[in-house]
Amino acid sequence: MAARTTRREARERIIRAFMDSLDQIIPPDESAPLRGQTFLDWERQADALRRAVVPTVLQERAALDGGAEVAAGQCGKCPRCGSGRIYLDRADQQPQKEVISPHGPVVIVRQHCRCRDCGRSFSPSGS
Repeated sequence: MAARTTRREARERIIRAFMDSLDQIIPPDESAPLRGQTFLDWERQADALRRAVVPTVLQERAALDGGAEVAAGQCGKCPRCGSGRIYLDRADQQPQKEVISPHGPVVIVRQHCRCRDCGRSFSPSGS
């Protein structure tokens, strides 16, 4: 099993998401006005930053997991019947699943395996 991305790529995407959100709160251009007048306005801006960055962190962490992706023929055993006669279902596709976390929606890629003995399907990563 392998990760779907590298740490360097994941960090770059997370930093980009953070910087994009930070630029909305504190623009790098000194001539651009700061938005918001009250502490409540600033709290809302910080909350928007959290909603943008935390799902990105979760998505990238899921892609870095060692079980994020399996190669054909490396799917293990069927969790239902224990058979080793399984194969990647739709190996040419990368189906995505949206998970709703307390921090917002997170999109993860999820592989599917199918058992030749019992005909059932499962995710080899357990996601």
